Amino acid sequence: MPVSRNINELPKIATREGYGHTLVALGREDERIVVLDADLAAATKTGMFMKEFPQRHINCGIAEANMAGIAAGLAASGKIPFMSTFAMFVAGRAYEQIRSSIGYPGLNVKIGATHAGISVGEDGATHQCNEDIALMRTIPGMVIINPSDDIEARAAVRAAYAYKGPVYMRFGRLAVPVFNDREDYKFELGKGIVLREGKDITIFATGLCVVESLYAAEMLAADGIDVELINIHTIKPLDEELVAASAAKTKRVFTVEEHSVIGGLGAAVCETLSEKCPVKVTRIGMNDIFGESGPAVELLHKYGLDAEGIYRKIKEALK
Repeated sequence: MPVSRNINELPKIATREGYGHTLVALGREDERIVVLDADLAAATKTGMFMKEFPQRHINCGIAEANMAGIAAGLAASGKIPFMSTFAMFVAGRAYEQIRSSIGYPGLNVKIGATHAGISVGEDGATHQCNEDIALMRTIPGMVIINPSDDIEARAAVRAAYAYKGPVYMRFGRLAVPVFNDREDYKFELGKGIVLREGKDITIFATGLCVVESLYAAEMLAADGIDVELINIHTIKPLDEELVAASAAKTKRVFTVEEHSVIGGLGAAVCETLSEKCPVKVTRIGMNDIFGESGPAVELLHKYGLDAEGIYRKIKEALK
C-alpha cells in the first residue's frame, strides 16, 4: 500500500482513545463487561466507560496487583473484565498476579495497557515501559496485540473481546497518524498485514512504528531499494507462515518496534526464522537502554524510531 499522503496531513489520534470509545460500544452490547482501573481512568480513557456505566467500572486505586486478582475473580464468575493502567504498572508491577491468577488458569481477562514505550514522553524512564511485550510473551497462552493506529486499536479491542482467554493490548499516549482508513482493511487476530510488496528487503513493524516504516519505505524506494512492509499487530501468536514466506522471498529482514530489541517483535521474528528460514535480521528498537524525559516526537527521533531514523539505520545496515 504506497503512501500517497504526507504524514503531517493525516489525522492523528492516540490509540488509547480508540480503546476508550470501543469499551463504551462493547458495554452497550454486553452487560457482562466490567472495566477496572488503577486510579488512572482519565489517562487510560476508561473514564469514558465509567461515565456511561458507573456501576460496571471499578476504581481499584493504586493497587495494580489487587486489580489483577479482582479481574481474575470476575472472569471466573462469568464476567468479561477489562483491566487498565499504564503498561509499566500492569506488565511490570502486577506481573506475578497476571501470570499466576490469570495466565495459569487461562481466564478470560483483557488487559488494556496504555502509555507504553518512550512515546510516553515527559513522564520519563520510570514510566516508559519498553519491556512489557517481552514480559507478556513469556506467559503461556497470553495473546499480545500492539495496534498501529486508532482504526486498528478499535478492531483490536473487538477482537480481544471475541477471543476467549487472556489478552494483552498495548496502547500509546501519543497521537499518531491514522492510516488504516481504507475499504479493504481487515483485522484478523494472529495475521500480519502486507502493506507494501517488495523484493529486496522485508520490514516487520508494529505499533506506532508501522506508519513511520511506511514513510521510510518510500525513502528507501527513492534509493532503488524495493521494500516489503508487513504490519505485525499481533505479536503472539505470531504469523509465522507470513514471516517465513517474506523472509524466503527477500532474504534480508528488519524489525522495527517501540520496545526493547530484547524479547519483543525482533526476538519473536528471530526465533521463528532461526527454525524456519535462517536469514540475516537487523532489529531496530531500544537497544538495551532506558529512555529519558522529553517530548515524545523528539525522543522517537533521538532513538531512531521515526521515519528518518528507520531509513538511516537500514541504509547503514545494508552497506
